[in-house]
Amino acid sequence: MGRTLQNTMINLGLQNACDEAVYQLGLDMEELEEIEEDAGLGNGGLGRLAACFLDSMATLGLAAYGYGIRYEYGIFNQKIRDGWQVEEADDWLRHGNPWEKARPEYMLPVHFYGRVEHSASGAKWIDTQVVLALPYDTPVPGYMNNTVNTMRLWSARAPNDFNLRDFNVGDYIQAVLDRNLAENISRVLYPNDNFFEGKELRLKQEYFVVAATLQDIIRRFKASKFGSTDSVRTVFDSFPDQVAIQLNDTHPAMAIPELMRIFVDIEKLPWDKAWDITKRTFAYTNHTVLPEALERWPVDLVEKLLPRHLQIIYEINQRHLDHIASLFPNDVDRLRRMSLIEEGDTKRINMAHLCIVGSHAVNGVAKIHSEIVKTQVFEDFAELEPEKFQNKTNGITPRRWLLLCNPGLAELIAEKIGEDYVRDLSQLTKLHKFVDDDLFIREVAKVKQENKVKFALYLEKEYKVKINPSSMFDVHVKRIHEYKRQLMNCLHIITMYNRIRRDPAKLFVPRTVIIGGKAAPGYHMAKMIIKLINAVAQVVNNDPVVGSKLKVIFLENYRVSLAEKVIPATDLSEQISTAGTEASGTGNMKFMLNRALTIGTMDGANVEMAEEAGEENLFIFGMRVEDVTELDRKGYNAQLYYDRLPELKQAVDQIKSGFFSPKDPNLFNDVVNMLFHHDRFKVFADYEAYVKCQEKVSELYLNSKAWTKMVIRNIAAAGKFSSDRTIKEYARDIWHVEPSDLKIPPPNEPRDAGQDKTPNGTTA
Repeated sequence: MGRTLQNTMINLGLQNACDEAVYQLGLDMEELEEIEEDAGLGNGGLGRLAACFLDSMATLGLAAYGYGIRYEYGIFNQKIRDGWQVEEADDWLRHGNPWEKARPEYMLPVHFYGRVEHSASGAKWIDTQVVLALPYDTPVPGYMNNTVNTMRLWSARAPNDFNLRDFNVGDYIQAVLDRNLAENISRVLYPNDNFFEGKELRLKQEYFVVAATLQDIIRRFKASKFGSTDSVRTVFDSFPDQVAIQLNDTHPAMAIPELMRIFVDIEKLPWDKAWDITKRTFAYTNHTVLPEALERWPVDLVEKLLPRHLQIIYEINQRHLDHIASLFPNDVDRLRRMSLIEEGDTKRINMAHLCIVGSHAVNGVAKIHSEIVKTQVFEDFAELEPEKFQNKTNGITPRRWLLLCNPGLAELIAEKIGEDYVRDLSQLTKLHKFVDDDLFIREVAKVKQENKVKFALYLEKEYKVKINPSSMFDVHVKRIHEYKRQLMNCLHIITMYNRIRRDPAKLFVPRTVIIGGKAAPGYHMAKMIIKLINAVAQVVNNDPVVGSKLKVIFLENYRVSLAEKVIPATDLSEQISTAGTEASGTGNMKFMLNRALTIGTMDGANVEMAEEAGEENLFIFGMRVEDVTELDRKGYNAQLYYDRLPELKQAVDQIKSGFFSPKDPNLFNDVVNMLFHHDRFKVFADYEAYVKCQEKVSELYLNSKAWTKMVIRNIAAAGKFSSDRTIKEYARDIWHVEPSDLKIPPPNEPRDAGQDKTPNGTTA
């Protein structure tokens, strides 16, 4: 979520008033804002997307709730020591959190372990261990519409009789100390992005948030007029018409068997009725196609922790496979492929398959990704129910990612096309008529220059490096992962360095290359990549021949509040994943909206950005998905590229020989070995096209006016990438609710009786 203060002031229309009031107290609002800690309760794009979605849902007047875990420690703070990433605990609640309100009156029990007893009256889950879920509510204000929604985060608490009723009869002290075991559930965020780690504590976290949330939803449903008992029909008949639950990836997949457990075991609904309601309630968003990221929980672990849920999953699977077998008799391989249970050394539950079978809608997050989901990853399921599969291209909130972080540009746009674009970003197309307006071109360039000077001062303060603010700010910020190919950027840096050294007198367009992002603590290769970037920076930044022509900076502890500083100062946005690996990306959209140009592959939302702005207004290079598939078919041989491209060979040899690590020449052996022998993401295959494309970038940068015109065309085409548009599509196609642009009256004005009725019955 990042910081809340400035976002709240903007959405409430109070920023100027607050600035003035604080100024009159002799304080500086910007200094005050810098004191607030980021709420870093997610890993990368997935968590930030949820935050943008909350902002849009409130702005569109949807009755929607965001549910999650109130981690005591969020994503780790990253320190760079001697070029290596070192993790520190993110004690973000140290000074308290003024935005949250504990709601002990809504505390709920969550059960673990135990056993299942079957009787004539049905199944009973007994002898369980109980953990209490204590909700904390954070307000989510809509933009200037007097709507405030709720984000409800659950914290784990031990019950007061924990470990005291059954055993530990004499050891009271130890029993109280053991309360920590229960409360560890909400202690810390697992820091993996796009990687599955099958740990018991993680599964506990996933079930904890799901069980608490479903009880909360059902309590609210029963308390509403729709849930009131009608002698004619089942209480829950209207449930899917009143409740929509969107599964953000498979992490909350246990919600499907949990809702079935509630309906069948507790509410005593017949299975078929319960299953029909469950399917109509859930929808699933897939966020990645990387096999190592797909959740596959060992059956043994689920059986120990959630024995009843395992039985329910088996029953769901049995009925699912019976249905497949009736449609495709004797096709055992299809049954194996489509089963929720994977046989092997250890039997595992494929959570994505569970989500697809248990939902009425499945979507990817960009056109190209949704196609891959349909035709490759889940092709058997899409063949069965093609109407279930949709696309919902991701978006970003223009409130945080333009108004808040780039007020200069936001104001400049408002002067030209009015202020309404903030709630309807498609209006940015009106900027097309100013592409040739010399005054506007100069003003856009001026705002960018001011942002760059401000960020250069920040860098000099934080990193003690002198930055040339007229150099091209070439920025690559995102989680560190092989598929995102920070290594390819690194090879380009080395290539530029070698070119300057080879011919120091030759004209060179000065660059400041900024790379930032966190590596999962257990991801060895990602940590080596950070060390390599820092080692290269060390050499480049201290070479007198290079001077101010090329500077390399690794941005420490990349997070939302730092993104808000770097993105508005960026000239060139790096979006260079191997085609077919980045589901969507959202950083790409933030840069586009903040007047950076994009160098990128035809991957994720880059494809649609090129479609909107015209491919000639992005720097697109490299293999397309078809080329990657073809190269896989032929077999990728890295050596071929190394032998054919002298500049690539030189750069790789320098890494290999210890040119960047003279004290330990073998330091980067693992990286080099990976590049040659098991590079799944084919860095060498795109290197040549990437370097050539970068030359075109430098050439255009020399012509400031042509560059800025291309920038304006990009901003004018960025309207599609508002999360408001994304949420409208979810609302209409999946949740079946109508967004409303009604501004509800503020609390100090009396309401008409007529205005009391909300246009949206359904809660998302």
